[in-house]
Amino acid sequence: MTHPVLPTAPLGTDGPLVGVQGLGCMGMSEFYGPTDSAEALATLDAALEAGVTLFDTADMYGSGRNEEFIGPFIRANRDQVVLATKFAIERDENDPSKRAIRNDPAYIRSAVEGSLRRLGVDVIDLYYMHRRNPDVPLAESVGAMAELVRAGKVRQLGLSEVTGAELREAHAVHPIAAVQSEWSVFARDVERSAVPAAAELGVTFVPYSPLGRGFLTGAFQDAAKLAADDFRRTHPRYTGENAVANGELLAPMREIAAAHGATLAQVALAWVHQRAQVHGLTVVPIPGTRKRSRLVENTGAAALRLSAAELALLEPLAGQVAGDRYADMRNTSVGRE
Repeated sequence: MTHPVLPTAPLGTDGPLVGVQGLGCMGMSEFYGPTDSAEALATLDAALEAGVTLFDTADMYGSGRNEEFIGPFIRANRDQVVLATKFAIERDENDPSKRAIRNDPAYIRSAVEGSLRRLGVDVIDLYYMHRRNPDVPLAESVGAMAELVRAGKVRQLGLSEVTGAELREAHAVHPIAAVQSEWSVFARDVERSAVPAAAELGVTFVPYSPLGRGFLTGAFQDAAKLAADDFRRTHPRYTGENAVANGELLAPMREIAAAHGATLAQVALAWVHQRAQVHGLTVVPIPGTRKRSRLVENTGAAALRLSAAELALLEPLAGQVAGDRYADMRNTSVGRE
């Protein structure tokens, strides 16, 4: 299935309209093995042609290289693109595997200047706190982010991997336009508190990894067989016995895909899109890809509607998944609820 131009949805209560599916750009610079840069750049252009307008990056992706990589595309299409980037994960230049979570105001002010410089823009449309450090009062962090809005460096604020209580607390300091967290047919922890809070406050939900980092597409069966530097090898649910067990859970998705003449990826994304009606909020998933063919496939999912019976087949899957999303869940909303 394909769909030529995506419909739109609002980003927050008073933000711009964006295509109902965005593009995660992380894998163009790191984490998923080698990248064909020319094809990745062509994918950015293809996304815009398909109606994708929300492009998502972060300062930690490739230690800044991802912002630099997409910067020329962003600048060339600035009036059509809604640019999202993030701060909070500080990496060690001598050991990229070492990370610290920084939410202090001085770091936030420094981080935004770095992102603006690498992207080559004057303002960031949506600026996320990538991860929450509970040792820093949330009011201080969001207050510093709000200062960036008043200074004209940022247009809207977002949070990533927060609890519903944290979202409400932050929103009381300054309106939050979007929450970004993992949400897929295999990962539904956010439905406990973050999703209800977002629906209550009019906050757009931006699911990352809606394709289960590729596992839900059937692209790989065991991350241990991927490239040595592929970070999915560290994810408990994608290796060993967990991967085998979780692979068996794809059976009902294959059945549904066959009935629609669709792909596994389109079924997984259609399920996420239909969360908007189920929970009464705006949902804009950001599947990542570096290939034009996958981009066309993914955007086609916005036109696919699953029946009540098909949704019922998928309903129990998340509760049957073996293994956690991350080896260390402390920096996720689940780790704080």
